[in-house]
Amino acid sequence: MLKRLLNLFTSGAKDSSKPSVARNSDGAAIIPRDQHSISRKNISPAAIKIIKQLEDAGFAAYLVGGGVRDLLLGSSPKDFDVATNAKPEEVKRIFRSARIVGRRFQIVHVRMGREVIEVTTFRGHHEESSSVRSEDGMLLRDNVYGTLETDAMRRDFTVNALYYTLKDFSVIDYCNGMEDLKQRTLRIIGDPATRYKEDPVRILRALRFAAKLGFSLEAKTAKPIRELSGLLLNVSDARLFEEVLKLFLSGSATATFTLMREYDLLTHLFPGTDKALKAGDEIGANLIEQCMINTDKRIRGDKTVTPAFIYAALLWPALQQQFTLLSSQMTPTQAWGQAAQNVINQQLTRTAVPKRFLIPMREIWDLQQRLPSRLGMRALRTLDHPRFRAAYDFLLMREAAGETLDGLGVWWTNYQTANDEEREQMVKDIGKQGGAKAAGKPRRRRGPRKPKTDAAPGGNE
Repeated sequence: MLKRLLNLFTSGAKDSSKPSVARNSDGAAIIPRDQHSISRKNISPAAIKIIKQLEDAGFAAYLVGGGVRDLLLGSSPKDFDVATNAKPEEVKRIFRSARIVGRRFQIVHVRMGREVIEVTTFRGHHEESSSVRSEDGMLLRDNVYGTLETDAMRRDFTVNALYYTLKDFSVIDYCNGMEDLKQRTLRIIGDPATRYKEDPVRILRALRFAAKLGFSLEAKTAKPIRELSGLLLNVSDARLFEEVLKLFLSGSATATFTLMREYDLLTHLFPGTDKALKAGDEIGANLIEQCMINTDKRIRGDKTVTPAFIYAALLWPALQQQFTLLSSQMTPTQAWGQAAQNVINQQLTRTAVPKRFLIPMREIWDLQQRLPSRLGMRALRTLDHPRFRAAYDFLLMREAAGETLDGLGVWWTNYQTANDEEREQMVKDIGKQGGAKAAGKPRRRRGPRKPKTDAAPGGNE
């Protein structure tokens, strides 16, 4: 009994000593330096310099967005953004290296050494006459400027609407983002359906942040996604290509792909793949999953990843389905080429894919047809192909996904490390298997021989 009374008094003492949240005149919560984990030593010196120069010029400036969010979560941000009440032209006058970009809403890229810091002017309420919307509610032009408060309300998610000031090193929170960070919840600011209609790309951002941060989507934020995902078709193919790269190059491609299937987004971004997977192509689904796991490992290991490889995997199920359909109508070589072209043409109606990625993607695919052909000098020529390494990695992924390839991956693994004599013997051993199997091509069936007939008078016409 005495112990319970002591616990009651001590807990009451703790509650009374807990600091109350201070708020500014706009109602924003002010989290002082001693109540958050952000340290200036973890902030880009370039971002700090830009903020100070803007303040010296008489403007307000804050660190905002993902940089603040990631610092509070204890991770190292890759990008730092600055928000200010200075107009784009005013920012450009302060920084000689500044460049104004953007059509819908102008922002400024300020280069400091090797870094490029994005500086945005406080956004205002878009109900103003200067904003332009499409029939679906998507914002087409929105150069409406406002205050720090309106800028916070115009951000997409609460955890991205936190501001850090160098004046007293506090964090300013208008949207209860700090609490959502603690609860590991991703919540959109405002009415979810309206915000998705304003910019359908927010649907992709919701899934990307949820996967990247390991957060759960708040129920109201998640509810309209399936219903409104068709609005992604209104977004330019070039912008969708960039967003797809962000989805799969943020170190959480595996979780992102799982969420995309859960919310049925593949049907709009990768329709051919979606059709194949829904038809039951489990090996294709496994191959994409293997690619995503491999991509996450490479990014976390600071290794390069090419979009060509990711697209090769994402579109592989569609390619296989097309190849199967066309194989009964033409030769295997013709069917493969036509299937690849059909898949590419369909994909280009959804996301742009620059030629610098399309060409190597096609080469990775075509080498899958050449890898089984190893007789004579074929194996050596394939090994010397500039895209061999990527094609070899793709081959190993196909095997890991469950495709039966008769030990082809092991053979090529050994061939790469073998000396000249060993390679020659390996090719001879393959040759003993004989004919079409060694060449990796199906044996062509001959029809019955036609009986010889006498030539027509006067020869062939």
